[in-house]
Amino acid sequence: MPQIPEKIHELTVGQLSARSGAAVSALHFYETKGLISSRRTSGNQRRYSRDALRRVAFVRAAQRVGIPLATISKALAELPDERTPTREDWARLSAAWRSELDQRIDQLGRLRDHLTDCIGCGCLSLENCVLSNPDDVVGDRIVGSRLLPGASAKP
Repeated sequence: MPQIPEKIHELTVGQLSARSGAAVSALHFYETKGLISSRRTSGNQRRYSRDALRRVAFVRAAQRVGIPLATISKALAELPDERTPTREDWARLSAAWRSELDQRIDQLGRLRDHLTDCIGCGCLSLENCVLSNPDDVVGDRIVGSRLLPGASAKP
């Protein structure tokens, strides 16, 4: 991993990419979403402060555990003056995300447990399928291909 001398206080997008492991396109995307910020040189080149490394690490760690970018953005917005996230920040925010992650783990467990049954029957019926309609939560109200997991059904 390339080292950046301490006297350098700003990073090019290439340096930030090399140090963070994030693709340049991902860094540009993060910037458009307000997750990181840069200043522009007189030649219109991006320059990132060194604290962008920690912000990118924070974003990538949160993404790895399945936290949506919108949620990550809200978390970073809670930090005063776009401060670099600390270990304490991560502990506080990750504790808040724990119940959401537990729900996802439960969903994945149900998916794993019923995947063989679903393939075995081959129906993929949204009326009866334990994958598309877990616990038959909407079976009494609506059926059909327009029903997607997480979508609200109209009575």
